[in-house]
Amino acid sequence: MTTRSFNDGWTVGPKTSIYAALQGAAQAHETVTLPHDALFALERSAEQGEGAHTGYFPSAAFEYAKTFDVPGEYRGKRVTLEFQGAYRDAVVFVNDVFAAQRPNGYSTFFVPLDPYLKYGEPNTVRVEVRAHQDSRWYTGAGLYRDTRLIVTELVHITPNGVRITTPDVDGERAVVEVATSLHNESLETKTVTIRTELRDPDGIPVASDAAPVTLRSGETAAVRQRLYVKESQLWDTEIPALYMAHTSVDDVAAVVDETRTTFGIRTLRLDPVHGLRLNGRSVKLRGACIHHDNGLLGAAAIGRAEERRVRILKDAGFNAVRSAHNPISQAMLDACDRHGMLVMDETFDVWTVSKSTNDYSLAFPEWWERDVEAMVAKDFNHPSVIMYSIGNENPETGNGLAAQWGRKMAEKIRELDPTRYVTNGINGFVAAINEVAELMQQNASAAAAAEDQGVNGAMNMGDFMNQVSASPQVTEKTAEAFSVLDVAGMNYGDARYALDKELFPNRIIVGTETFPSHINVNWRLVEEHSHVLGDFTWTGWDYLGEAGAGRITYLDGDGGIPSFQAGFPWLTAWTGDIDITGHRRPISYYRETVFGLRHKPYIAVQRPETFGKPSFAGQWSWSDTVSGWSWDAANGTRTSVEVYSDADEVELVLNGRLLGRQPAGPEHGFKAMFEVDVEPGELLAVAYVKGEEQARTALQSATGPLRLDAEAERSMISADDSDLAYIPVALRDAEGNLAHTADRSISVTIDGPGVLQAVGSGRPDQLERFDTATHSTFDGRALVIVRPTGPGPISVSVSAGGVEPSTVELRAESPELYDVDATTLRPLGIDSTVNTPVLLGEGV
Repeated sequence: MTTRSFNDGWTVGPKTSIYAALQGAAQAHETVTLPHDALFALERSAEQGEGAHTGYFPSAAFEYAKTFDVPGEYRGKRVTLEFQGAYRDAVVFVNDVFAAQRPNGYSTFFVPLDPYLKYGEPNTVRVEVRAHQDSRWYTGAGLYRDTRLIVTELVHITPNGVRITTPDVDGERAVVEVATSLHNESLETKTVTIRTELRDPDGIPVASDAAPVTLRSGETAAVRQRLYVKESQLWDTEIPALYMAHTSVDDVAAVVDETRTTFGIRTLRLDPVHGLRLNGRSVKLRGACIHHDNGLLGAAAIGRAEERRVRILKDAGFNAVRSAHNPISQAMLDACDRHGMLVMDETFDVWTVSKSTNDYSLAFPEWWERDVEAMVAKDFNHPSVIMYSIGNENPETGNGLAAQWGRKMAEKIRELDPTRYVTNGINGFVAAINEVAELMQQNASAAAAAEDQGVNGAMNMGDFMNQVSASPQVTEKTAEAFSVLDVAGMNYGDARYALDKELFPNRIIVGTETFPSHINVNWRLVEEHSHVLGDFTWTGWDYLGEAGAGRITYLDGDGGIPSFQAGFPWLTAWTGDIDITGHRRPISYYRETVFGLRHKPYIAVQRPETFGKPSFAGQWSWSDTVSGWSWDAANGTRTSVEVYSDADEVELVLNGRLLGRQPAGPEHGFKAMFEVDVEPGELLAVAYVKGEEQARTALQSATGPLRLDAEAERSMISADDSDLAYIPVALRDAEGNLAHTADRSISVTIDGPGVLQAVGSGRPDQLERFDTATHSTFDGRALVIVRPTGPGPISVSVSAGGVEPSTVELRAESPELYDVDATTLRPLGIDSTVNTPVLLGEGV
């Protein structure tokens, strides 16, 4: 088997009809390297698309094309093209003949090319995609995930044909079962030998087996091998040990096919007393819901971008992600395996009831089963995947007959993969949507409070949603939908946690989606109740679309509540712990403190210009604060300071003067609050436990000339289509203090074998594009992303008015491929002889 990246040499342009093309209306196409998001290059405007839902991007249709040579020796082989994601309603043509279609934009699918190929000459693959009123968030449009070309002999392992389980593990040994699906497309009966060798995380062979198999012409057979690994190293969130299985198909004289499969040895157990046990250890899920876009890259799922998100989320204290609301990319699954990040992979946002005019509900009844099969096949060998979610806030869950779709999906998943658990993000408020109006009338006082009380009113509205979810009506309406699940997923339903322990003693719960500002209360519930597995906040990472859902709105005195949607030019939801550049916002450090992972105080300062203004905070909001003390405000300007700490008390000191001492810790919401006058210098927070100093943190005002602090996260990168160089940029003084109110435009130039993939900031309401060479900083920060085009040195120069420029030196190395025999992180690549991603040589 030869598998290679098929990402380079594509062209893309607007899709035009054949009649428009005849009249000369066809537009020029540009050359691109996949993964690529064509929609992200279009202009936003207040009149475009679905408005705030999609970040004010327009609807559009695109055509991708690639011409490639097919050698004559391919006549006796099988040639298949793999698409790991094409958004959306993809239609594939080979040499202008229809070859395949896939409505779902997130599913992996395979297109056999053999019937359409012209051997010994160039061939063209053309793919049409579109995005048009089909989502509640920004989806992008295009071939935004990897593509691969797979060439096999006539007797070959089927795509995703090696499935590995570890059904019996103890301290002495682990049983590893390897099931290999083999297909004979030749015209004669064939007898071959399947050989499997297992290698440990250090690349040392630890077990092997050989089994003969005879296949008739056209037959597919499963070959099952049971191997034993002594003193196995277990995959865990802390030490994610990865093994590799090398599977070969041996004919009498040669190896006719082979593949390498990375897997982990681990056990899962589930019960209401111990909750979720990983390798016998109870684990609470510190979860983040994440969307699929990559911020400055749009929806493009470039391997390094996916890996970086997982690494930053893990460093911020999360140990689990929920892919909301679609199957996660293969590149991110690989990263989760390597970093020890648990995964809840999700099927669909919609079933039969639409949420947007042209969404997947139109295709769901016909396509759901194939899309579920694709998700499970993609996930099967990834130890990070522990749970499948079959939906999100589907109104069908409140109707017994309609909820049968959930039963069908749950049983289908169990048929395909009985080793993992099934959940569903059920929102009781949505399940009882037809009864909500009546309930709101019965609770008119709560609704009125939400109308009039600003921030507190928003919290009351969130409490009202929770009240509805815990009502007897919802208990009855959702009973059947919950009964088909292994784990009851609850969106904004934490009021049910204690209630359901009494009503449904066998029910195990996970908070599949929760308000970020409720984490201190929710996490206490998670810790106090063994049947509650964890909490998944909305969201761990900010995302494009649903613009302004988490913003603070400063009111103009009319007393009204702003809408869920923000006006143009808002771009991102502004709900994430981490912004779209990967910078951790204050709530991230608050959450880390609540989780018990941080014991050093964290200082967050409200922007002085907003102090005292009437404001409205939605359910997904956090305070409008910055961790900095370089304010462009007159001395004596009043502002508020939040200090996040698990200590008993916190002292706040300004330039050596004690400003006060306030209680903190769990009994006070892990937060000490102060009102202070702005004064340049040092703002110091000191945390105390039982009267003794625990830790301290200081913020220092930036003074004197500023400099551009630009440093690559990795200076050595791989010269392939999966790698990127990330260069965070910050405005700092000579001592390294952040000048967060000195924003200005930066310019970037590249010299060497690389291109500027993006430059931008985490500002949620910006007009600037990310695909130009200039961009303004936000709160003193920006991010530069460089994509290599070949091996060699790359020089990146960053400049801005009034500061000294900065130069960053990178080096792109040619990929040197070798077996997956180590767990240390290396750049991603594709082996030319196998069908799985492998890890490249050092250079991180």
